[in-house]
Amino acid sequence: MSETSYMEQELRSQPDTWREAARIGGGADGPLPRAGQRVAVVGCGTSWFMAQAYAALREGAGRGVTDAFAASEAFLGAGRAYDAVVAITRSGTTTEVLRLLEQVKGRIPTVTVLGDPGTPATGLSDATVTLPFADEKSVVQTRFATTALALLRAHLGEDLSGAVRDAEEALTAPVDKEWVDAEQFSFLGTGWTFGLANEAALKMREASQSWTESYPAMEYRHGPISIATPGRVTWVFGPVPEGLEADVARTGAQFVHHDRDPLADLVLVQRIALERARARGLDPDNPRSLTRSVMLAAPEPAAG
Repeated sequence: MSETSYMEQELRSQPDTWREAARIGGGADGPLPRAGQRVAVVGCGTSWFMAQAYAALREGAGRGVTDAFAASEAFLGAGRAYDAVVAITRSGTTTEVLRLLEQVKGRIPTVTVLGDPGTPATGLSDATVTLPFADEKSVVQTRFATTALALLRAHLGEDLSGAVRDAEEALTAPVDKEWVDAEQFSFLGTGWTFGLANEAALKMREASQSWTESYPAMEYRHGPISIATPGRVTWVFGPVPEGLEADVARTGAQFVHHDRDPLADLVLVQRIALERARARGLDPDNPRSLTRSVMLAAPEPAAG
């Protein structure tokens, strides 16, 4: 494996891609949902987790009912009365997203946030926001996901300058040997950071074949804390529930929480996933059993 992987190059570019996304998303015009609209946000894998974060942020900001779905499990019937569907897809070729865009075409307006505009999702969407500067060569997503969320946060009116500074700091922060050697990670989040916790766990699994789990922070004491023990890590994005740090300390597991913007803290986890892959002799750009996009075969026509 080369010393500098695509994953490393791409994750290190995130402060710059976030700045550009904030510029695009902060504009008054554009196809992203208006305040007051009922919105469904869909994606697969990493993009679904970014959808979870955006949905919590948008509804929490009082912009309107916002629900996140895995594209294969979205409930978009007329009874839910959605005004818009936002699809997030790096490749623009993921089968489940394309099928969903086809199903709602002409019934619910759609806007797709994607990395590659020259893909089928563009033709199936009523509008697109393209982020080609955040597209990636590595199978393991880093900058596209966070840049898409930066775009959506900026559209909600957030000032991302602090998050960008925190991301720059996260790129130089030390990676503890305990994190590289840890047997297991549990990632926790609250509200919009639960989506980040899910993504952190996925990143570790994809890049380094690590045992990771993710939960809403308040749910951790309802069973999952039973696996916490020395040599394992409990990592919290965002607010820490009262008493949780002490509860984890009693297990002997390492408790990790930082004051930086949670999206920037995800950048640090990406770096840890990369270092764990290297320590195990794995290629993070080409993880086992994964491809850049999941494209399912078309169903066979019915006999007769």
